Amino acid sequence: MAGLTPMMQQYLEIHEQVKDAILFFRLGDFYEMFFDDAITASRELEITLTGKDCGLEERAPMCGVPYHASENYIAKLIEKGYKVAICEQVEDPKQAKGLVKREIVRVISPGTVNDGKLLQGKNNNFLMSIYYNMTDFGIGIVDVSTGEFRTSQVIRAKNPKEKLLDEIAKYKPSEMIVNTVLFKDKWLMENIEKRFDSYVNILQNKYFNLESSKDIIKEQFSVYSMTGLGIEADEYSIRASGALLTYLQETQMRALSHIDKLQRYVVDEYMAMDLSTRRNLELTENMRTNDKKGSLLEVLDKTQTSMGGRKLKDWIHQPIIDVENINYRLDAVGAILEDVSLQLKLEKDLKNIYDLERLISKISFGNCNGRDFLSLKNSLSMIPSLKETLSSLDSDYLQKLNTQLDTLEDIRDLIEKSIHPEPPISVKEGNIIRSGYNEEVDYYREINVSGKDFILNLENAEKEKTGIKSLKIKFNKVFGYYIEVTKTNLDLVPENYIRKQTLANAERYYTEELKDIESKILNAEEKVIDLEYDIFQEIRNIVLESVQRVKKSAEIISIVDVLFSFAKVSYENNYVKPIVYSGDEILIYEGRHPVVENMMDKKDFVPNSVSLDCNDNRMLLITGPNMAGKSTFIRQVAIITLMAQIGCYVPAEKAKIGVVDRIFTRVGASDDLALGQSTFMVEMSEVSNILKNATHNSLIILDEIGRGTSTFDGLSIAWSVAEYIHDKEIIGGKALFATHYHELTQLEALLEGVKNYCIKVQENQDGVIFLRKIIPGSADQSYGIEVAKLAGLPEQVITRAREILMGLESSEDAKVPPRKTKEPQHPKAEVNLFNYQDKQIIEDLKALPIEDMSPIEVMNYVYNLRKKIN
Repeated sequence: MAGLTPMMQQYLEIHEQVKDAILFFRLGDFYEMFFDDAITASRELEITLTGKDCGLEERAPMCGVPYHASENYIAKLIEKGYKVAICEQVEDPKQAKGLVKREIVRVISPGTVNDGKLLQGKNNNFLMSIYYNMTDFGIGIVDVSTGEFRTSQVIRAKNPKEKLLDEIAKYKPSEMIVNTVLFKDKWLMENIEKRFDSYVNILQNKYFNLESSKDIIKEQFSVYSMTGLGIEADEYSIRASGALLTYLQETQMRALSHIDKLQRYVVDEYMAMDLSTRRNLELTENMRTNDKKGSLLEVLDKTQTSMGGRKLKDWIHQPIIDVENINYRLDAVGAILEDVSLQLKLEKDLKNIYDLERLISKISFGNCNGRDFLSLKNSLSMIPSLKETLSSLDSDYLQKLNTQLDTLEDIRDLIEKSIHPEPPISVKEGNIIRSGYNEEVDYYREINVSGKDFILNLENAEKEKTGIKSLKIKFNKVFGYYIEVTKTNLDLVPENYIRKQTLANAERYYTEELKDIESKILNAEEKVIDLEYDIFQEIRNIVLESVQRVKKSAEIISIVDVLFSFAKVSYENNYVKPIVYSGDEILIYEGRHPVVENMMDKKDFVPNSVSLDCNDNRMLLITGPNMAGKSTFIRQVAIITLMAQIGCYVPAEKAKIGVVDRIFTRVGASDDLALGQSTFMVEMSEVSNILKNATHNSLIILDEIGRGTSTFDGLSIAWSVAEYIHDKEIIGGKALFATHYHELTQLEALLEGVKNYCIKVQENQDGVIFLRKIIPGSADQSYGIEVAKLAGLPEQVITRAREILMGLESSEDAKVPPRKTKEPQHPKAEVNLFNYQDKQIIEDLKALPIEDMSPIEVMNYVYNLRKKIN
């Protein structure tokens, strides 16, 4: 560092602490960046790159952003996958002797954002920690913006790697921290980095040390042992959670008091779904644009709060398998549905509640202001009304929630008494504490007000005393208060005026009296601002003592919001309450696909029924053409089952759902170019995952197995897969198998429990109409050429395809008939209809009662006549 200026030496020394981050270095009213950071930031933020003398021959590259607007710039960098370290001046520059002391106060990464533009209200921002040892794994999950902290572990699983990917898919974390063992697993790292849009940090194994992990967990959650948290035997959970807390401690550099509860969960207590199932069923985002539109979440989300929106998404990704809890939820939805007036009141109450989880997080972080406290107060003011509404609803679950719902009236009253009703954005501008709350604040405010009155009275008195009518007492930050006299009146200036400044047209003076008033006013202004800030921090600390109470109420409100959302969407879409039980039957009468139905005119959707069980209706083989509704039908069965298991009413006339432990789907064809896998390889990988993990309690949805290879190879694989799933000794689960291989329909006669179904098709002289109705039986053809015709392929291609099909179907050696050569074009001779050889047409025309026919009937007749002639 020889030759560098002291400030540059300080910059580089601090940057050594955060080599992988862009350092926002505070200089006055700006955050400055230098050297490589400046080059990167200027490019990514599209800001001007300049230079600064640093003591070397060449100027150091430099760029900067105003500190008051830094949030937007930080958000852009985080969104692009960078980490940002905030370096602040930690002493007053006016009092500093030499170089101002600076320290890193926080490191912001994609998974540690807790405020600002990157946070979407109804989405969590998860940071995940993974401890992996080649066979087992433990995970820790936190949302710093809400304080939610979960942990789990999986040991002795059949396929731990796939299970780990399933858990990552469930949470879709913005950032992951992993141990070096996982980092060295090439297959896992490739899948994590390519399949998930997450920032990945590789931490040394010391972060995952068992003993140090126990220590930091006990400290964070204020317990004496792991027994108090229920994870005393969960070594891998402890390691993952400890690493997560250590990482947060190192990057956030402050107490995270809002992270005060550790939720242990068991993966197998929820319905399992792999990554492809979540994607294929389009649970929370569609497959085309990866956003909410066109997903199940879009249909079900009538939540009124951000907390409820996040809870709904969590429930969709984690359907429960406990029948009693499912029915608690369903009964609560029914109670809300029964009373429309209470439904409206509930909606109104919820709509006026802000995001309590993120408000208390901001308060915990210390980056809150008076307006955040008012939002908290206004939200808490709605709880008594919400409790009154809940008390009127006939549901054990809702009454239990209502009993646990804390009104937090003490916090509400504290904020009401203490915080100014119109506070400024900054907490260091004053006017944040309500008058009457603190005597000292009121005293200094009075000095401010009366002091300014003194100035006005003094000005009038001096005008009277001196006879200078244009005399003014003014103020600026450099000179403070002064008396200004124009040069034409200088002869009237009394001897007690002390000159302060000479201007071109005036002189500025002060008096001892004015100086005394100025001292009182300025000291009072500064004193009241500092005092208000200190009182604000005291109020914040009082509120923080009730973090757990606020979070508990927020949790209950979010659950009530989701149950309300289920009731509202059920009311609007005519959903029914399913019978959910522990048996193995899935009986759906006139079921509908909630998303497809929502995207079209509801009266145009064709409902279908299904009966599945693990015995006589174990596997339904569904044949029929593309575009006829096979995929919609099999997916809607899976989605209706899932909806029932999250506690929502379902789109059907009747439904009886035996709880399933897992849903697997294999739908459609797609390459995975990122992992170098062809369509067929992706298909076989997904099928392999199903065959390894499905159980007799699973629901399996298969759409077109074996289509990515040759016909005989594909048919052989599809047949073998069907037999494997059907076999009770291996899987024997419930399966819907849509296929184009008509040969598979022979399984109905060969295997007990296999039933053939097909899409009803109506044929006429113009082609076919797909009626989208599932009926018993098998399709006798695929109608692929008809689909191609509907898609708009040229008529010449359609005609030739029919010729080839007829040739293949009629000849024993399945040869393609030769293409007809194109005949030379000749001018068409005019055809006189009455010279046409078909006498029947002429006779029909003669007998045509044209006088009695409407114009449209005549047109239709001529149109059909022309078709006959052609």
